[in-house]
Amino acid sequence: MFQSKRVKLRKMESGDIPTYHAWRNDMEVMTSTNPILDLPSFQETEAFVNEVILGSPDAKSYMIVDQLSGQAIGITSLIHIDMKNRNAECIIDIGEKDFHGKGYGREALTLLLDYAFREINLHRVALRVFSFNERAISLYEKIGFQHEGASREALFRNGQWHDVICMGILQSEYMKLDDTEVL
Repeated sequence: MFQSKRVKLRKMESGDIPTYHAWRNDMEVMTSTNPILDLPSFQETEAFVNEVILGSPDAKSYMIVDQLSGQAIGITSLIHIDMKNRNAECIIDIGEKDFHGKGYGREALTLLLDYAFREINLHRVALRVFSFNERAISLYEKIGFQHEGASREALFRNGQWHDVICMGILQSEYMKLDDTEVL
């Protein structure tokens, strides 16, 4: 369930903190995904991972691992999981730049959505994406996410205001997709 042709997902663990810290301190990686561009100290990253990622009862976080090399290349998570209303938000970051734009994010996100909809039976998964991140928006649309709205000019980046786009996909919409459409 947690592997595709090229990637597998494994639970994040405290031993992943140094790798995750390196990604959080790479401005090129974080510019398109993190609303607050800051260079956290190792201790700040460690506290964030232990309290928010590993310590949250309403989140599930997975390292994205390249099957060929065994290298961790990113992270994907379901956050704010609400089992009563069967909703969650998802996030994905490919931290290793050599793996950008090659379909790894699509495979990893598909594995996460398979888990969300086929295993824990969520009804809806949402995400937020910066309006200038056209490559990510295109990926989400191909997977079946629908535009649901925007927080207008909610992000100031590189001297300009940008919208934060809200997208979502329902379990019924995802289940109608053919595997070839998703992957």
